[in-house]
Amino acid sequence: MSTSTQIGLSVDSVIFDMDGLLIDTESLAMSALASAGTEMGYEMPFSFCQLMIGVPMDHCRALVVEKFGKNFPLDAYFATSDRHLAKMVEAGRLQLKAGVQELLLVLEEQGISKAVATSSSRLKADHHLELIGIRDRFDTIVTRDDVARGKPNPDPFLRAAESLKTPPDRCLVLEDSYNGVRAAHAAGMRVIMVPDLLGPTDEMYEKALMIVEDLHFVAGLLRKDAIETKQ
Repeated sequence: MSTSTQIGLSVDSVIFDMDGLLIDTESLAMSALASAGTEMGYEMPFSFCQLMIGVPMDHCRALVVEKFGKNFPLDAYFATSDRHLAKMVEAGRLQLKAGVQELLLVLEEQGISKAVATSSSRLKADHHLELIGIRDRFDTIVTRDDVARGKPNPDPFLRAAESLKTPPDRCLVLEDSYNGVRAAHAAGMRVIMVPDLLGPTDEMYEKALMIVEDLHFVAGLLRKDAIETKQ
């Protein structure tokens, strides 16, 4: 266990979001969504695609229906988007976000358990984490398929905490999306926001313990505290 006075809590477990936090997928996903729209004859501006960042698939489908109507070919559109994303992934464009390896090593050195709680499907989460080489670094992985309600509901984080056998108030969540921060806050967990495509809002400053540039910063906080605790 590590107790950090800098972030104001004792850390028994750390729960990571995946897309945009561990893996640099959000920009690829937006390109895939836009390209799928173009291929099918629909204009999908990035401003609209951005609304689907950090949002479970059922909510994404609702957003598209709201904008384009109930006759929009949803299944074909998201299948086409998945195909575009898969091509980019196969081309080697999937990359870890800054600080991931350093933070995982710090947590492992300190014996802090860790989980992933993602809005992605089990198939996509397992594939992407395996491909990027970090799937086995986590004690548990919770996906959208594992809970009745996705983010911004607290279910994914509460399921991860239960699996880790850690009370919610002893968990630290790391998130990049608005819905992720909302979900962690609703779960009674402290959350640090590491923005990706979406900059922080007043709501995020209110709900997040702090907002930092990258995961190197979080690793530095925990490493510094571990040194001070031993002194």
